[in-house]
Amino acid sequence: MGRSRRTLPEELLLLALDPTTGTTAQPQSLDLGLAGAQLVELALAGRIAPDGDRIAVVQPRPTGDPTLDCALELLRRRGAPVRAVHWIGGPRLGLRQTYLSYLERCGMVHAVAGQMCGVLPTTRYQATDNEISREIRARLDSAIRTGVPPDPRTAALAALAHAVGLGKHLYPGNEGRSSRSRLRDLIRHDPMGGLVAHAVMDVQNGAGAQPRRQAGPPARPGAPEPARGVPMQPRRGAGAMARAAVH
Repeated sequence: MGRSRRTLPEELLLLALDPTTGTTAQPQSLDLGLAGAQLVELALAGRIAPDGDRIAVVQPRPTGDPTLDCALELLRRRGAPVRAVHWIGGPRLGLRQTYLSYLERCGMVHAVAGQMCGVLPTTRYQATDNEISREIRARLDSAIRTGVPPDPRTAALAALAHAVGLGKHLYPGNEGRSSRSRLRDLIRHDPMGGLVAHAVMDVQNGAGAQPRRQAGPPARPGAPEPARGVPMQPRRGAGAMARAAVH
């Protein structure tokens, strides 16, 4: 896959970048959206395909994009198809910063160093060419305004923008309510984008946690459950048993 055009993660990040503050809207859910956008981009490149609610690698050949190829290799190593909600809900440390740094190297944004409260260092990012962001936004606006089914890339971008909560950032206030509703409706025009967008929303609703293995036998019926993060105190007379368990 060449680099003649922007990838979906890059477009989603540019959409989320606030030109006034230099920060990204919805930063926590945006990280999930970027992981989802990688899946859609890999699907558009013919490397993966949906398999029910799972993602299967169909062509492990690298795309030429290092960040996408890293995700593709991790998916390949799984062996079996992975549920989209589990993949998106996994750790994605530094993904947003990776794409911001790439956009800076490409000259699409520039970093502005600052301080919070005069002490903590901060970095804001300003778009160097607002025409790029306007072109991305115009594709969404056209799909919302005309009602004509958009191309798969634009439909997936709309689905992800809705999933991460960018609707209120792009179309604020009461006057933007109908546009936000139409943005949500565009989710049905791309099956892969819809699958990923729903997975992003499921993770935010707490449905993306991997099932945990039981560390030991199930607790006896009626046994008190310790508070989360607080060790259970041994019962009186069970000190020897507790010491034996520790040693």
